[in-house]
Amino acid sequence: MGSMVSGKVVVVTGSGAGIGRDFALAFAANGAKVVVNDVSRGEAGSPGAADKVVSEIRAAGGEAVATSDSVAAPESASKIVQAAMDTFGRIDCVVNNAGIVRDRFFFNMSADEWKAVVDVHMNGSFYVARAAAPYFKTQSSGSYIHMTSTSGLIGNLGQANYAAAKMGVAGLSKSIALDMAKFNVRSNCIAPWAWTAMTATIPADTPEISPASRR
Repeated sequence: MGSMVSGKVVVVTGSGAGIGRDFALAFAANGAKVVVNDVSRGEAGSPGAADKVVSEIRAAGGEAVATSDSVAAPESASKIVQAAMDTFGRIDCVVNNAGIVRDRFFFNMSADEWKAVVDVHMNGSFYVARAAAPYFKTQSSGSYIHMTSTSGLIGNLGQANYAAAKMGVAGLSKSIALDMAKFNVRSNCIAPWAWTAMTATIPADTPEISPASRR
């Protein structure tokens, strides 16, 4: 990243662990101010996942603030963006990374399992992006980074909910890019692959794709 993000304010959803945490730490290490968002809360009296990442960033000399608001509802998603405005006075980038899985074969999938995944991945990406849009328009700058997946682009067993949501995120990103281009705002998708606590639930039937092979 170098100096590209120095002084910028970045919101990273789902950044208490996994890829999101790495995003947050990398942005901070390169001079960005980071809003670390994760719904995972610690037990009474102990810090939550976002607080732990903020402590890491501050210990390394960076600036960060934690929020445990959910992306899955418009009101709470707006609070995530507001945390950036309240703490740092602006917002320059949104990384829509928050995600969950509720893996089950399509013919056994419940409506609740479908809705839970779509609410976080697709609706959550819209809610957080939409909350940041007025600020991006006013300052005539900004960047969206949305996490899609090969599960959506190619398909995967037992992930109809996740695949549909991730394909929806790709379409959302393309339309945001078109709508926001005149305001000098970018919107892009990336489809990374990594073994995290979330992907550990996906069945692996060959040695090549098992978590043990990635250690």
